[in-house]
Amino acid sequence: MAVTAQMVKELREMTGAGMMDCKKALVEVDGDMDKAVEFLREKGLSKAAKKAGRVAAEGLVQIAFSEDHKAAAVVEVNSETDFVAKNPEFREFVDSLSQMALREDDPSMDAFMALEFKGEGTVKDALTAKIAKIGENMNIRRFKKLAGEGVVYHGYVHSNGKIAVLVGLETDASAEETETVGRDVAMQVASMNPKFVKEDEVDQEWLAHETEIAKQQLLNEGKPESLLERIIPGKIKAILKEVCLVDQKFVKNSDQTVSQYVAEAGKALGKDIAIVEMVRFEVGEGIEKKEEDFAAEVAAQMGK
Repeated sequence: MAVTAQMVKELREMTGAGMMDCKKALVEVDGDMDKAVEFLREKGLSKAAKKAGRVAAEGLVQIAFSEDHKAAAVVEVNSETDFVAKNPEFREFVDSLSQMALREDDPSMDAFMALEFKGEGTVKDALTAKIAKIGENMNIRRFKKLAGEGVVYHGYVHSNGKIAVLVGLETDASAEETETVGRDVAMQVASMNPKFVKEDEVDQEWLAHETEIAKQQLLNEGKPESLLERIIPGKIKAILKEVCLVDQKFVKNSDQTVSQYVAEAGKALGKDIAIVEMVRFEVGEGIEKKEEDFAAEVAAQMGK
């Protein structure tokens, strides 16, 4: 297959490699673009491959909904810097991925990365091209699709794109009817970061760990060990009210809990509403960020 100037240009944009290296790669693999990318990566000539080891802990989260709000999806895509997270091309890429996640039933990341992306090859190929073009390591970290029977979904993305929330309301009411209560609950989740929807969903291992911490705190406060069994249940109950969404004080009105607010909204509609699902993605949570010493980095560069 003849290698054209357009093919070389396209490969350069995808990988950031030099023109002659791109031409040689295409000749070696008989013009197969995917194999040419792999060839350059194997030779260590792809800039995208060289960036892959750098920590990407910034980025964006985005949500998407089906027209009837009976399905929803959220995705997190990381970049190295917040500057790139504000890049219009990066934002458009993340938005497109959230729409793809909405259509995808396979929850595995491998399957998602293998999906076709707008005629640019697979999602993985598109990501590699973005890394080379924009100049930073990027990572499609996670996505989640929700589509429960009889559930309507609403969400909230914080203005800076760093926190995204989906909440599922089990109800006969429509998306339009539940829009306000759904958004209010999603904002509650964004703000207060509950761990569980309700008490019967609490992870028992987590609860046991928190109980031990509470006991140790009481002992450190000088409480007699003989009294702990009487004090602990009340302390744990207080903790659960903080970590269970429905039992939290409603941010917009601290005189009622979230469950009371939702029940009140349902009563006004004449239809029952129950919170049954929630997902909260925060950009970079759990990623160990490398602390950069800028002065040392400049000195090292000058010493080369």
